Amino acid sequence: MMTPQLSWHIVLQLAGKELRSLWRDRLLLVFVLWAFSGAIYTAATAMPDRLVRAPIAVVDEDQTVLSQRLISAFYPPDFLTPDLISLGEMDAGLDTGHYSFVLDIPPGFQRDMVAGRRPALQLNVDATQMRQSFVGTGYVQNMIQLELQEFVQGERAAAASPVELAVRMRFNPTLNSAWFTGVMEVINMVTMLSIILAGAALIRERGHGTLEHLLVMPIRPVEIMLAKVLSMGAVVLLASLLSLRIMVQGVLEMPIGGALALFMLVVALHLFATTSMGIFLGTVARSMPQLALLIILVLLPLQMLSGGATPRESMPEAVRTLMLLAPTTHFVSLAQAVLYRGAGMSIVWPTLLALTAIGATFFVAALTRFRRSLAL
Repeated sequence: MMTPQLSWHIVLQLAGKELRSLWRDRLLLVFVLWAFSGAIYTAATAMPDRLVRAPIAVVDEDQTVLSQRLISAFYPPDFLTPDLISLGEMDAGLDTGHYSFVLDIPPGFQRDMVAGRRPALQLNVDATQMRQSFVGTGYVQNMIQLELQEFVQGERAAAASPVELAVRMRFNPTLNSAWFTGVMEVINMVTMLSIILAGAALIRERGHGTLEHLLVMPIRPVEIMLAKVLSMGAVVLLASLLSLRIMVQGVLEMPIGGALALFMLVVALHLFATTSMGIFLGTVARSMPQLALLIILVLLPLQMLSGGATPRESMPEAVRTLMLLAPTTHFVSLAQAVLYRGAGMSIVWPTLLALTAIGATFFVAALTRFRRSLAL
């Protein structure tokens, strides 16, 4: 008995039906628009890698020229204008979160500096804001050292180094963290939205009863699944392209180093795997709340351990090896290579093959599970 051939005409008709169904779900459509616009900008600009208007106070118990110079070293935009407070107000200001840094200049500080002694300054830091406290502590230490060096030596010259080190910043010469965070957020949204849209499409059809109607028609399960993969993948593919053009290149002003067409090929291969994953989860879940819980369990490890949030080199060897089976690991590697470093096909083709193999495996697994769920 011959197996009927795949009908792409039926697949395209079903894909059009999926797109019309998504268009009628306005809440989900608004979520897609926000995920590739406002969410990208918020993630890229919400956590800067430098201080911005950090609140600081100074307890000046010395009341000398040197203490005034130290106070005047802190100014916007890195710090707010320092508040002069008393020693008794220091703990209350830190406890209430009013100040992130409080510098205590002890009495006799200038006298001890002039005499060649090594007096102590006390810097109290609100470490509940870990990123700001870590960056800000280095800022404060460096600024104090420069002011003290200029006061004692009469100049702000740096110590001569026996070696001339030439530093070349590649791929991100301005060290702009928004460029990295923005692209990583696009990558995360591609993964998240493709799983959600594909799984929600299956749950929606089961809830409306249209899936049973399709089963009595001369349509094969592979055609139903291909229609969902193509339609939901096309939506995310178009949204990611517009997000790169408008948000990343336009708003964030990030230059793209490689060919955008190559990156879109990478996105398409990744969507082949993640939409299949979404359909697999849709066959397991029986309702949208169950699907949301399953997506949380799957999505968090995929995003946190893919190398986009933390370098893979810092992870245990077992985790690195296991995550080679995840499509997000290869997607992050390919996106960084193409968008940041301008890598071409001659460099990234092994990773592309790995991503294609993973996508095919996920598709076969999802199709097998989909057929079993239809037979129940």
